Amino acid sequence: MREGGLPFQTFARVAREVRRDVHAARDRDPAARDARTSEILLAWPGIHALLAYRAAHALQEAGVPILPRLLALITRSLTGIEIHPSARIGRGLFIDHGSGVVIGETADIGDNVTLYQGVTLGGTGFATGKRHPTVQDNVTIGSGAKLLGPITIGHGAKIGANSVVITDVPPNSTVVGNPGHPVRVDGRRVEGPDADWIHLPDPIAEALQALSSRIGTLERMVAELSDSEPNAPAEVRPLRPVRGTNPAGG
Repeated sequence: MREGGLPFQTFARVAREVRRDVHAARDRDPAARDARTSEILLAWPGIHALLAYRAAHALQEAGVPILPRLLALITRSLTGIEIHPSARIGRGLFIDHGSGVVIGETADIGDNVTLYQGVTLGGTGFATGKRHPTVQDNVTIGSGAKLLGPITIGHGAKIGANSVVITDVPPNSTVVGNPGHPVRVDGRRVEGPDADWIHLPDPIAEALQALSSRIGTLERMVAELSDSEPNAPAEVRPLRPVRGTNPAGG
């Protein structure tokens, strides 16, 4: 009786996880809010990839050979999303668009995480054991971001598009750049699936502004010593705009 109930329990667990995945898609994708559940199941590649992963992971946990990897390979061919069957994924993961997403063998993903297209949770080197990132709850990872090695991305963190992250990320912080480093957005706590990529800090412009200010101070000192007029301070403009409406509103 216990053996006969195991497949049913596995199926029921996978069904609950799929319902959560559909809810996450409807909650975080404006295009899915008016879509029927059947439409999301049939037309959202991120849902397809997660459904196949749930099945492949259950087979992997049960010790079934070959079939989990074969299912992952077929899913990658159909959706462009590669999730290793041994990866550990929590509840409510949402993969938007999804093309080019790679989730490695020892990756751990918490609850309510959002990934955009081109995200890589990859390993470094040829070492065995834990070699992929751990992503805690409520993390948002922007398009094209690369997270490499056995690092930890703290709860509520936000990874900017095309960032390359190779070190741990503190909770509730925003990471930008290559290599990625944490910054704060207006001193506000970053939490949940925030898709506003316009109002990120520009660390390069901030560094240049600091250098320009220092040079201006030195020029004024030289001008005072030589009894001449100092030059007008140089203007440093951010390389990307900092004004504009929040695109997260859809």
